[in-house]
Amino acid sequence: MSKINGNTIEAVLGGSLAHEAGIRAGDVLISVSGHTISDEIDLMFYTNEPEFSLLIKRRGSYIEKTINKADGKYLGLELKPFKIAICKNRCVFCFVNQLPKGLRKTLYIKDEDYRLSFLYGSYITLANLAETDKQRIVEQRLSPLYISVHSTNGDIRKRLLGNANSGDILKEIQFLVKNKIKLHAQIVLCPGFNDGPELERTITDLKKFYPYLASIAVVPVGLTAHGNKKLRPVTKEDALSAISIIEAYQKKFLKKHGELLVHAADELFLKGEHPFPPLKDYGQLHQKENGVGMVPEFLHGAERFRKLKRVPKTPISVFTGTSFYPYLAQFAKKLNKKTGMDMRVLSVENQFFGTTVTVAGLLTGRDIIRTFMGQTRPDEVIFIPDVTLRDGHDMFLDDITVDFVGEALGVKIKIMEASFEGLIKAIEELE
Repeated sequence: MSKINGNTIEAVLGGSLAHEAGIRAGDVLISVSGHTISDEIDLMFYTNEPEFSLLIKRRGSYIEKTINKADGKYLGLELKPFKIAICKNRCVFCFVNQLPKGLRKTLYIKDEDYRLSFLYGSYITLANLAETDKQRIVEQRLSPLYISVHSTNGDIRKRLLGNANSGDILKEIQFLVKNKIKLHAQIVLCPGFNDGPELERTITDLKKFYPYLASIAVVPVGLTAHGNKKLRPVTKEDALSAISIIEAYQKKFLKKHGELLVHAADELFLKGEHPFPPLKDYGQLHQKENGVGMVPEFLHGAERFRKLKRVPKTPISVFTGTSFYPYLAQFAKKLNKKTGMDMRVLSVENQFFGTTVTVAGLLTGRDIIRTFMGQTRPDEVIFIPDVTLRDGHDMFLDDITVDFVGEALGVKIKIMEASFEGLIKAIEELE
């Protein structure tokens, strides 16, 4: 992945070590202490020394700068984004393949890049890793990584990934844990493929890699109206069966190791109409961004909430997906009664991707507008959960912007972090 021509410096932070050394945006970084720099991870790794040298190219001339980090300042270099490695799998449940035509091109990019897994928690299958990639992961300690396992049965996994050359996932994991790389694994539950005894087999195989395999998340397959008709959605019975299997393993693992290791995604509890475990059962919430423990964390915060620092007089509207609506609406009712404020919650049905998609993170601008049309109130503010937004936090999946929603509905908009703390903060910040 290295670039012999160097890497363009996109920005230099004012007052940083790089700025003081006279490095400018537009310069080309050739190497750090003789090491070629292919991306920001290389930059972080090779500048993690008290002193190092930077070889810079500017208008055809080479300049060498020595950097001393003794004063504790940041290097302050931002490189041009690296080219993302594209996924070669054809997963039967791939969300990108379930998108309708006509959306912006970036939404159709299927990444399979271990660098994104390390930097941002993206999930990779390990099916497309080169030997040089694996050696770099070990050498630079790129840990933790987030792994899409789905099944440890080779034949089933190849069918799910749509890749006959996907290799042995257990050998790949064995190599990483042998080299002390921490992993978090997910299993996308696809009824008829990797549920029941196959789910038990996969969990049994994975738990052997503890403690370097630090968590396992079981997540129901997400199917849109544009998806693979060969797959069927997870039913209530499927969800309850998976939860039962997971709970049995949790009991055994808790007795042996003092923690649960494997967790069901919130959506399985919602689909199964099954009570959520207490928040303490989720430990460090390793896979919260994967929908594991987000609802229990909200319920925990709501249960222990005492009072607002200030109560706004402005009417507030909050929206969410149909699955989380009852929980958010119940808290809003309690908060209104306790404080006298005026906050309502609307449930947005997903017409864009299909009504089987019930999570807030996949709601679109047009469905939000459709829900609120004719129901807005004078001077109200609509809170938009940040999980619904993409591209710099101002655009929904269907390319509709936050400003357009505000203009179309004739209301003020406030973006909030999609958590209990984020909701309370947004309320208290209202003027």
